[in-house]
Amino acid sequence: MKPTLSIITLLAGAIISVASHAAEAPKELNLGILGGQNATQQIGDNQCVKQFMDKKLNVDTQLRNSSDYSGVIQGILGEKVDLVLSMSPSSFASVYLNNPNAVDLAGIVVDDNDQSRGYHSVVVVKADSPYQKLEDLKGKSFAFADPDSTSGYLIPDHVFKKQFGGNIDDKYKNFFSSITFSGGHEQDILGVLNGQFEGAVTWSSLTGDYNSGYNTGAFGRLIRADHPDLMKQIRIIWQSPVIPNGPILVRHSLPPEFKAKLMDAIKQLDKEDHQCFIKAVGGKQHIAPTSLAEFQDIIDLKRELTQVKR
Repeated sequence: MKPTLSIITLLAGAIISVASHAAEAPKELNLGILGGQNATQQIGDNQCVKQFMDKKLNVDTQLRNSSDYSGVIQGILGEKVDLVLSMSPSSFASVYLNNPNAVDLAGIVVDDNDQSRGYHSVVVVKADSPYQKLEDLKGKSFAFADPDSTSGYLIPDHVFKKQFGGNIDDKYKNFFSSITFSGGHEQDILGVLNGQFEGAVTWSSLTGDYNSGYNTGAFGRLIRADHPDLMKQIRIIWQSPVIPNGPILVRHSLPPEFKAKLMDAIKQLDKEDHQCFIKAVGGKQHIAPTSLAEFQDIIDLKRELTQVKR
């Protein structure tokens, strides 16, 4: 019996559909890595992610390490970055305010031990300095990390405006003698140690063992790099309220089938190679569900800051 025209048409359509889906599957995955930390270490910490994703998704994963946070923001908005495993909440807010449909939230990182979902901005000084509280830095030099960092600028800026008045342009009514953007959290800490500035902000979970740099944050990265005695050399004199941990982002416009596989692969990475996941996100953390509501306060603060600048 000869196949009817309708059957032939259906078969042809199915073949075209399969071919179309096959053609849609990307051969390259672009993993965005926020700058502001030791680039060599960051690339090294994400090599295992590349190997995992290459195998799971049959792609060539490119590690897109940026010198600053803005590079990853622009990479997402320009559809040059497909995945970010540890995004700054403030940077996510920048993306969202530019294009609410640019990314999908794949989850949030949560502490392995106490299930906490946040971290803190902290001000650090040298341990042998006389400064014991934030007010002691009046008339001293200070450093933020990056304009798109949550703990490294957005949150402390908001607090300083309320506490001292003014804004960064007038050094909070000249509370500080000078203010610098160092370029990142590690640079802030090293700048304090080297005497470039007397106080600076960085980030930490403030959970876990103090001497090891806590469970998550910039201290631990520096300790693992080449500063084993870091926590004896610095003092924390201020901490912010809790900030939500960074979201895991996936580019919204990826082909749907591939995006679904990528979402699964991220969860598999966390479960099947948790030590790799820990290295990539910078702390002893795992994935948990999240929603836009968890970041709404940060989005609102970012919107307010952007409007003031305009």
